[in-house]
Amino acid sequence: MDHYGLWGIIPPLLTIILAFVTKDVIVSLFLGIFSGALIIAGGNPGSALMNLSDLLAGSLADGWNIRIFLFCALLGGLVGMLSKTGATRSFGRWASAKLKTGTSSQFMTFVFGIIIFIDDYFNSMSVGTVMRPISDKTGVSRAKLAYILDSTAAPVCILAPISSWVVTVMSIVRDAQGFEALGMTEFEFFIRSIPYNLYALLALLMVLSVIFLKRDFGPMLQSETLAKQGVLYNEEKYGPASGSVEEENDTRAKPFDMLFPIIVLIASAVAFFPIVTWIGAIDGETVTSFSQAVSSMSLGAAFNDTDSSVALMYAVIFTVTATYVYYLVRRLLTLKESGEALRDGIKSMIPALIILTMAWSIGSIIKSPRADGGLGLGLYLSEVVKNGGFPVQLLPCILFILSAVIAFATGTSWGTFGIMIPIAMPIVTGLAQSNGFATGALVNASMISIAAVIGGAVFGDHASPISDTTILSSTGASCPHLEHVATQMPYAIFVAVCSFIGFVIGGLLLNAFAAWIAALAVFALGLAVLPKLCKGRA
Repeated sequence: MDHYGLWGIIPPLLTIILAFVTKDVIVSLFLGIFSGALIIAGGNPGSALMNLSDLLAGSLADGWNIRIFLFCALLGGLVGMLSKTGATRSFGRWASAKLKTGTSSQFMTFVFGIIIFIDDYFNSMSVGTVMRPISDKTGVSRAKLAYILDSTAAPVCILAPISSWVVTVMSIVRDAQGFEALGMTEFEFFIRSIPYNLYALLALLMVLSVIFLKRDFGPMLQSETLAKQGVLYNEEKYGPASGSVEEENDTRAKPFDMLFPIIVLIASAVAFFPIVTWIGAIDGETVTSFSQAVSSMSLGAAFNDTDSSVALMYAVIFTVTATYVYYLVRRLLTLKESGEALRDGIKSMIPALIILTMAWSIGSIIKSPRADGGLGLGLYLSEVVKNGGFPVQLLPCILFILSAVIAFATGTSWGTFGIMIPIAMPIVTGLAQSNGFATGALVNASMISIAAVIGGAVFGDHASPISDTTILSSTGASCPHLEHVATQMPYAIFVAVCSFIGFVIGGLLLNAFAAWIAALAVFALGLAVLPKLCKGRA
């Protein structure tokens, strides 16, 4: 047999159970990997530990993986430099002169959150630093500010092609059993799956709805009512504010200094995506020059066929170098300060990098067939669901719920990606193929199923009281943490319910348009009814 049968379920199941119990995803993933290595080693713990070491090293020996690893690390360094300049504070001073109402300050917080898409931690803290004084001045509650910060952190990062979140998902999807059956690159898969990412998109729509339609309900309405009375947060009910962000006093930075690295990163990534393909097309025989490579294919084909890990690695190195020089020339940082900022930024990414490496490792041991030193769980599950006649149409809603529960309990979406995607991909592709799905239907089924995993993970990260971004959002807004959790929870659950209905209908019809019609119908009904049913009292 090419698999270990039901024994292969132990690593992901153990990881999930331990994550619930310990709330420590890194330890849970490590023990899950070890359990798999122990099975393969026939119960010999010494051999299992050696195999585990080889597996972790092998994960980083892969060219794609190490480039994504370094991309995330350097992205952290870039964020570290940007944080140290005081540029976000300068942008805030510029914006505050133009914002006079609560609606305008909330919308600027939303826009600012969209702009800072490269990292969710930096988003929550930097936007909070900039917008808290402005929100206070315009009578916006700290709870509302924290909600907008949180809703433009993970939901935005998972939609932006140039973020540590997306490259992580792409790398896990790329290595998942069954992905090769889709006949596309991981980047094309991501781009085409965006319309299926119901939770992230609806979370952003929810923010705009409460800003412009004033459809607050539940505890948030209570907090907003108090804010209009001059009480920005409810210390009596929820305790003191979870912390205040230090404000930069450096006035040398200008608003453009914040935008510079973001513009460079986007522009360089867009440029390097086709360039990498064109360079790779030079074979020294039929194509001997760069100009020949450019003329040999369309721009669209060059984008789709690229190795995104190479393109993003080039882009982030180019951006870090350009930003480093730019800040030195602008005298916003000294050589010493630049080095410290890079070091601190990279250091901040270490937990995420460990989770990423663990996710690759458990994915590898789960998916690899027995002959290649793995458990072959994907092959086993595919056989089970094929022979059992399980309806592929129900997978999206089930995957959404399971991913949401795991992420909520553990407070991390990255760990959930690493656990669930390697399980979901072989099941959905195996089921679709056994049911005779055409290529288009196979692709749609895979996209909506993986989008359901991603959506559930982002919801769990968004709503969980132990999530890093939840904590950082309350800190960035200087809002009592319990108030942020209590006021955000009804909104996040409402969006999750709308997304679930969308995944039910979208899964049945394997159609993104049908999913959106169903989700938006429930969304509109909820916005009309919930503010009347859940008024909240000050």
